[in-house]
Amino acid sequence: MASRIKNLNVASISPLDPPSEYLAEIPISKDVEDLVIRSRREAADIIAGKDDRLLVIAGPCSIHDEVAGREYADRLAVLADEVRDNVLVIMRVYFEKPRTTVGWKGLINDPNLDGTCNMAEGLRRARRFLMSVCETGLPCATEFLDPVTPQYIADLVSWGAIGARTAESQTHRQLASGLSMPIGFKNGTGGSIQLAVDGMIAAGASHAFLGIDDAGGAAVVQTSGNDACHIVLRGGADGPNYDAVNVAKAQKALTDSGKSPNLVVDCSHANCNKDHALQPVAYRDVIRQRAEGNRGIVGLMLESHLNAGNQSLNGDRSTLKYGVSITDPCVDWQTTEVLLRETVEVLAETAVAAA
Repeated sequence: MASRIKNLNVASISPLDPPSEYLAEIPISKDVEDLVIRSRREAADIIAGKDDRLLVIAGPCSIHDEVAGREYADRLAVLADEVRDNVLVIMRVYFEKPRTTVGWKGLINDPNLDGTCNMAEGLRRARRFLMSVCETGLPCATEFLDPVTPQYIADLVSWGAIGARTAESQTHRQLASGLSMPIGFKNGTGGSIQLAVDGMIAAGASHAFLGIDDAGGAAVVQTSGNDACHIVLRGGADGPNYDAVNVAKAQKALTDSGKSPNLVVDCSHANCNKDHALQPVAYRDVIRQRAEGNRGIVGLMLESHLNAGNQSLNGDRSTLKYGVSITDPCVDWQTTEVLLRETVEVLAETAVAAA
């Protein structure tokens, strides 16, 4: 008999295999495990100021076509090796897309891009894709949105983000406190830096919250706190915040809260006013600030794909252009190469001048 008070707005509930089955089906190899451990440590050292290199997180706004994504990864792996003495490159591999209202929610939620929302398949494809990227020698970065997702894929992730829409969420702050990799808290969509600072402080503390275990059962998760949290400037409703004045304000907010002034700057989103052509402008400005002595700028983020711009998902996947984002607009591969090589040149010149 249907309940008159329970699940009134629920169309269906489908069981999902537990994380342990996914990890057994797509197991992590020793080489990939070593890569994840090493790159997490290196990223944490950069964020803490113990490693003089710059952290650059580059890749598509979201992964919707694994073939194009893997081609991008193959190219980035070669470039990452070329610049590794000056820059630690981590590929942006995003499967969960928070929406302001509605829209495609990412590969995990809707892997077939058709509204069928086969999340069991989405989790498998996400895990396989992460494994594939790691096998090129590239570490992976992603945003954690659903608090259940990490149990299925987090062992393959070297850097994580808590997004602008969730940085104030207690659920996500608790989640970050238990994650095993460095976590960047983005400033809020309205532009609030303190919101992100408060998020990283909260995530550095221990928490207890409801989650699932590897067997998929409901569990109480007790965390010890994540000491590799930091903030990410991504602009806000008032416009970009990558310039020297806003960076200084953000660093003051950090030091006033008793935290290191080290931060990462996202050159996309409101920092380019959603215009991919302005990402290089932001990127070069931030690199200049670093070269002029602001060592608190420890990393940058760049939305980048094989081809520039973005396109709409109109229900017919066959009409999509290859290597073009279906979420936020990205710079193309050629621009990515130029920016990363410029970074090495600028950092090398700065090192020589300081010697």
